[in-house]
Amino acid sequence: MTTPHSDAGIRPFRLSVPESELEDLRHRLDRTRWPDQLPGVGWEYGVPLGYLRDLAHHWRHAYDWRAAEARLNEWPQFTTTIDGANVHFAHVRSPEPDATPLIVTHGWPGSVVEFEKVVGPLTDPRGHGGDPGDAFHLVLPSIPGFGLSGPTPEPGWDHVRVAGAFGELMERLGYARYGAQGGDWGSAISRELGRLRPGNVIGVHLNMIPGAGASSEPTEDELAALAPAERARTLASWERMRAWTRDEQGYADIQSTRPQTLAYGLTDSPVGQLAWIVEKFRQWTDSVDVPEEAVDRDHLLTNVMLYWLTGTAGSSARLYYERAHGPYGGRPPEPSPVPTAFAAFPAENFIVLRHLAERANNIVRWTEFERGGHFAAMEAPEALVGDVRAFFADLRRSAA
Repeated sequence: MTTPHSDAGIRPFRLSVPESELEDLRHRLDRTRWPDQLPGVGWEYGVPLGYLRDLAHHWRHAYDWRAAEARLNEWPQFTTTIDGANVHFAHVRSPEPDATPLIVTHGWPGSVVEFEKVVGPLTDPRGHGGDPGDAFHLVLPSIPGFGLSGPTPEPGWDHVRVAGAFGELMERLGYARYGAQGGDWGSAISRELGRLRPGNVIGVHLNMIPGAGASSEPTEDELAALAPAERARTLASWERMRAWTRDEQGYADIQSTRPQTLAYGLTDSPVGQLAWIVEKFRQWTDSVDVPEEAVDRDHLLTNVMLYWLTGTAGSSARLYYERAHGPYGGRPPEPSPVPTAFAAFPAENFIVLRHLAERANNIVRWTEFERGGHFAAMEAPEALVGDVRAFFADLRRSAA
């Protein structure tokens, strides 16, 4: 393996937000123009006014960006240009020299902030009560168009192109054999990375699998062919998909069709950006009343800050547009031969069906958990870390 960062095109990066930008944010929060709200409604119409006022007040008066910035800067970070786009990434090497390289990819509306709680246990299991043989060298990229990777400079940056760029990134870092992990868009990108580079990717661990949920009502014949547990899961998947289409799909339709129009409001209003993101952390997590039941309030705000400070509300939304209008829109995923693990968290919106997942993925491990949702690394970090360790340990034993 070559020396990491030997490529001259890899530039050290340190997060340092000018105070003027933080002062601008404070002024905007102070001058928020609040809408009305119908009496007696909760989250059904969107984020409740009282809740968002309280969260915005905390953001303005109690949240400490500089402390969050310092924590993020504990990770060695870099940028490089791939296929004309800026790619930001953290590269956290394990103290164990024989650690397995692993690229971990976030989704929307997430960021590298999602992985704060899993970096230590994954890179240094010895220091966290684990087996040093389960150590990983972590590469945590920001998806082009998202956050610190900044806006993409041209059309065409769909998940397949991103996967190609991440394969190039791992090559530049000197990693010939490595694993991949992801959820949300990170799941689509990670499995595509395996499909595009099966000779390099030793295994793919996912906590969501694209195209493996019930997209239409199952027929009696389809249900009859399934084992009882999978039959029940299929019916539950269809009911959840119906509810999703009725109540949750709107954000994706907007981002898939008019991301530029949406960008004006979210880039100009911090409370607008906050509401757009925080709603998903309430709807897609194990929370019942407020998202803080599943995700720490300040941790959530740090994630929002990366969108706000970089002005990437619109460019991150373009990933939806590119998928919908590009060559892969509406097509089922192409088969991947790479060994794949799936971690099922119960509050995940998309119930993945094993019999559908196995059509296009080489499923070798399937684990169902009792708690956690869409943002697994934030909600259930111990469970996610344990499953990732176990999957790659199985692969190492199989290869021995």
